[in-house]
Amino acid sequence: MTSFVIAFIALIAGYFLYGGLVERVFATDPKRPTPATTMADGIDYVEMPTWKVYLIQFLNIAGVGPIFGAIMGVMYGPAAFLWIVLGTIFAGAVHDFMSGMISLRLGGKSLPEIVGSELGKRIKVVMSVFTCILLVMVIAVFVRTPANLLATLTPEHLNATFWAICIFLYYILATLLPVDKLIGNLYPLFGFALLFMAVGIMGYMIFNGVAIPDGFGEGLHSRHPAGEAAPIFPMMCISIACGAISGFHATQSPMMARCLKNEKHGRMVFYGAMVSEGVVALIWAAAAIAFTGGYDKLAGYMAENGADAGILVHEVCVKWLGTFGGVLAILGVIAAPITTGDTAMRSLRLIVADAIGLGQKKFVKRLLVTLPIVVISYLLLNINFDVLWRYFAWCNQTLSIFTLWACSVYLARYRKAYLITMIPAVFMTALCVTFICYAPLGSYVAGVGLPITVSEGVGIVSAAVCTILFFKWQRMAVKVSSLQN
Repeated sequence: MTSFVIAFIALIAGYFLYGGLVERVFATDPKRPTPATTMADGIDYVEMPTWKVYLIQFLNIAGVGPIFGAIMGVMYGPAAFLWIVLGTIFAGAVHDFMSGMISLRLGGKSLPEIVGSELGKRIKVVMSVFTCILLVMVIAVFVRTPANLLATLTPEHLNATFWAICIFLYYILATLLPVDKLIGNLYPLFGFALLFMAVGIMGYMIFNGVAIPDGFGEGLHSRHPAGEAAPIFPMMCISIACGAISGFHATQSPMMARCLKNEKHGRMVFYGAMVSEGVVALIWAAAAIAFTGGYDKLAGYMAENGADAGILVHEVCVKWLGTFGGVLAILGVIAAPITTGDTAMRSLRLIVADAIGLGQKKFVKRLLVTLPIVVISYLLLNINFDVLWRYFAWCNQTLSIFTLWACSVYLARYRKAYLITMIPAVFMTALCVTFICYAPLGSYVAGVGLPITVSEGVGIVSAAVCTILFFKWQRMAVKVSSLQN
């Protein structure tokens, strides 16, 4: 329990201390008008209360990711707790804050537009295609999962296809209606429920003296049942994606950047939402080993239940929080992915509209962009889920590399302390390249299957090349700037 409390305090302290530093580096300006006021259109650019924007941002980026990812990731051992805390404070929250605030400064521009403005038109094209593919996969993944679960809880004639159609219809409404109507009124409720569930689990563990066998005293080596085939770097760091850093978040931040009424609230909304997600991941990582009795027993539990983290979530909530907890668990497992999928569709509409320069104030124009997205997403439901998920997982983390390097260029361009984004950019480059090189063929991400030492070497070289290119660009930018002056 002591280690858990220290980790929890570290996350909260990180928000105030390092979050404050990041905010000062960016130099937020409370007097600067935001797009919600200067570009208000009643559809996407809508000023909303800060608490609502925070809860919407939290639910947008969270879903079931920090719960399921933490449960699967903590099977690697106590290193998971360190990755959640350090990854959240120094990588994930910085990534989310910078992408959100840069979007705010650029009039609420979407992620590919941000990356393109900093890394060039060619990278923008690659990024646009890459982001669109990722978001389409997110939509498809987060239709099938809740649809299948709803089918098991309802009469036979209400099958998965029926629920998939219902979810798609909801997605269309959430995409086409003004952001403050359906999303603005529904999301804060679900966001609060997700936080309440996590706080309830934490309270139960603390006030009932639940032992959390974290095993720090035995070292940080991997406890994963796969043994040496599942090294902490890179496998654990990818497993706990949403609980530490996730590239998907940068696709969501611009949507809330269009609703923020003052720059001074940026740290609470962007950095704070990621810290909240880290707290949720920390709680569920601790709950998983506390409930089952340790890393070995957790591995056995997951093996017996087909590696379905949802079963563990439901059982923990029911036994620790009673009937009300069971309702919250079901609500979270069903509602959380749906509320991730609908904003993925909405943000994809905005990305496509920005790319082709099509205004979105008129309903017909929004519908024109949305319908092809719906058709393509629905067709993807016919693809094997395992194949769909494995590429989503890899694309998600790779997206963070582009975002972090773009943020580094932005900070360097304005002569700010770019190391706060460059260091995590270097780390994530090495991590993702190592992962795709190493991941054994047939695993949940079908990688190249190279030996771990070779994969790490390729990852380190890739990170070094990106770093060299960054400094080369910086020297050229400084030279051009001096000549202009």
